[in-house]
Amino acid sequence: MGTKKAHLLGAMEDRVGRILAANGGTLFLDEIGNLPMHLQAKLLAVLAQREVTPVGANKATPFNVRILAATNMPLTQLRDERRFRQDLLFRLNTVELNLPALRQRQEDILPIANMYLADYARKYAKDGIRLSPSLQDAFNAYSWPGNIRELKHAIERAVILCSGEELSLDDFQLQAVSPHINTPSAHVAEAGNHTADIMNDAATSTPPQQPAGGAGEQFNLEDIEKQTISKALKAYRYNISHAAKALGLTRAALYRRMEKHGL
Repeated sequence: MGTKKAHLLGAMEDRVGRILAANGGTLFLDEIGNLPMHLQAKLLAVLAQREVTPVGANKATPFNVRILAATNMPLTQLRDERRFRQDLLFRLNTVELNLPALRQRQEDILPIANMYLADYARKYAKDGIRLSPSLQDAFNAYSWPGNIRELKHAIERAVILCSGEELSLDDFQLQAVSPHINTPSAHVAEAGNHTADIMNDAATSTPPQQPAGGAGEQFNLEDIEKQTISKALKAYRYNISHAAKALGLTRAALYRRMEKHGL
């Protein structure tokens, strides 16, 4: 009687796991501080033994990788044994590099922005697109609470939705996050779902002035959000996964906003 090879979960072909795929190279572990405790124990065992047993296999396979781990969690929190295994931290923290927030290295903002702009211009067939001088000033003045991820998603969204060859401040939502965009020292609080709240100026006694040259421009965030989501959905032919990624949202967050706006 012949033997049959068992496949798990209906898989019809073998697939190499991430660790074995990185064998001989570098394995990048992003947001390591968010790893649950039970998975921390498994990761520690794998790193200590330097071998992994693929799903469905009966024999462990040795591997040799360089581990690069990243987190935005303060080191003081990682040193709390209630949140992170200290034996795993000691194994990972051989060489520590501290990368300052993007707002603290202003000279990197425009080179990074132009790199992503070139990438997305090729991806969406919009070669020749560029940042306007006023937008470059705004980028340098903005505090980028979401750091490079926020900059990356902002560039991609603008490239998708723009219709000209020059991106301007109107193609971004930076003013919705920071009303004092031209004040470099202005502090901006990060919004976890990438949708920022406008500071409430209703308590001030001075009535708002009409923006120069913007008599017919709309500043209602609800309307802007609805239009942006609608454009993204149309650009991706209502592919929720792709539209959510372009908007910097999760699928669940995008569905909630679609329901809110009746889209």
